[in-house]
Amino acid sequence: MRHFSTVELLIALALLFFLFPFLEEVKGGELIVSILFSLVLLAGVLAVADRKRVLLIALVLAVPSVGGRWINHFRPDLVSPAVFLTAGLVLVAFVVVNLLRFIWRAPSVNVEVLCASISAYLMLGLMWTMAYWLVDQLTPGGAFSFNTSAGTRSMNGFNGFYFSFITLSTVGYGDITPVSRIARWLAAMEAMTGLLYVAVLIARLVALYSSPKSGDS
Repeated sequence: MRHFSTVELLIALALLFFLFPFLEEVKGGELIVSILFSLVLLAGVLAVADRKRVLLIALVLAVPSVGGRWINHFRPDLVSPAVFLTAGLVLVAFVVVNLLRFIWRAPSVNVEVLCASISAYLMLGLMWTMAYWLVDQLTPGGAFSFNTSAGTRSMNGFNGFYFSFITLSTVGYGDITPVSRIARWLAAMEAMTGLLYVAVLIARLVALYSSPKSGDS
């Protein structure tokens, strides 16, 4: 039995995504982003914690990701962003896998399944957001080229978020371009994942919806 609804995870993701673009220019905005980021990670942990073993693994992964984020926020000299980004990537991937497991094993389509499907898609975008930020941190010469004079020339914050979801949806405006080998590989993998996820998810949901119910003759 699920202890925490995927509806709450979707709400936490919606808060982060709708507020993120406006918080960078606000005083204290980074603090709010850290709160929302932590809320999403913790909501993800609780949403997939249908078994004690899964909950234990998720909590172990959540400690360095959430804790590292807050230590970096207050004392960036103590913890590099690479620490919580790496831990966050593993945690989000773990949550996505368990959400997909829940969707695949669901006997029918309901609100929980729909919210889990949307949440998994948004979590994929969040995972690649952290991946682009991490690659940008670890590439001294710059892994991305910025073809506009507006905004900061870093994948930290909204730039990584924006590029991730533009790539996941295969839109690609060209204002941010991956130039390093690993950055290009990540962008290609995200675009393929976005296309395959939608195709496979629609097929699965249609199969669940059209499958005969146990009470049908």
